[in-house]
Amino acid sequence: MADTRVANDTAMDRQIQTTAWQDFLSLIKIGIVNSNLITTFTGMWLAFYFSGTSFLGNLDIVLFTLLGSSLIIAGSCVINNYYDRDIDQLMERTKVRPTVTGKIQPGHALGFGIMLVAFGIIMLLMTTISAAIIGLIGVITYVVLYTMWSKRNYTINTIIGSVSGAVPPLIGWTAVEGTIGTVAWVLFLLMFIWQIPHFLALAIKKTEDYRAANIPMLPVVYGFEVTKRQIIVWVACLLPLPFFLSELGMGFVILATALNLGWLILGLYGFKMKDIMKWSTLMFVYSLNYLTIIFVAMVIFTLF
Repeated sequence: MADTRVANDTAMDRQIQTTAWQDFLSLIKIGIVNSNLITTFTGMWLAFYFSGTSFLGNLDIVLFTLLGSSLIIAGSCVINNYYDRDIDQLMERTKVRPTVTGKIQPGHALGFGIMLVAFGIIMLLMTTISAAIIGLIGVITYVVLYTMWSKRNYTINTIIGSVSGAVPPLIGWTAVEGTIGTVAWVLFLLMFIWQIPHFLALAIKKTEDYRAANIPMLPVVYGFEVTKRQIIVWVACLLPLPFFLSELGMGFVILATALNLGWLILGLYGFKMKDIMKWSTLMFVYSLNYLTIIFVAMVIFTLF
């Protein structure tokens, strides 16, 4: 009984520490929604640019694409929170999510997540069927293949989850073009590859959390040295990609290559640094800045 009271008091304390708005943002994982909005917009912007189609003349497509992609991403994250509530309570960074504290009931979260995905798909159907299908593929990959299957069973869960995270620029592109062009595939590869070193760096930082929740992340199963080598290999895979976007200009190619080399050098420096946690933090922060800079730069270089 005493243990039960302590657990209840702890849960109540967590509830007090968060507002309803904070709980909502946590439920939909607003950080993921915002970052994917950047890549969706860039994919759409480049499709307008390379097709010679007016951006301002198609604001309805812009609105439906951004709303639709945001809704399916948010909905997928809500379903993820619903499904993972048993392991989320075991990890420091997730134990205050409203699906864990009880501030949002599991059934309500699941229904809300499904509703968001449904409305998002309808929004994307207002653009092209291709955009809606790709969006649905992203949802299924994240919810079923990642959340329900690979996350708890295999170290390749990061790779599988990265497929869904690479879908947004394809949604943006096909909402305008209807078909997937070469530039769109490069954006997909860029996002897919970027996510793996990004999340592996996070996995190093949160190794004990993942171990406590029995999630087979790479550093938990194979250790830090193997994870560091994997990170460097995946960062190196980014090196050729800027050259496939040469239509954006030599300035972009130089900038993107410099960012890739900087990330690779920082990765290699990890073999000399004694503080693995400090190194993983540096790699994680660099990856966040990398994504923002490179996708914003794609838009900027089309303006000149």
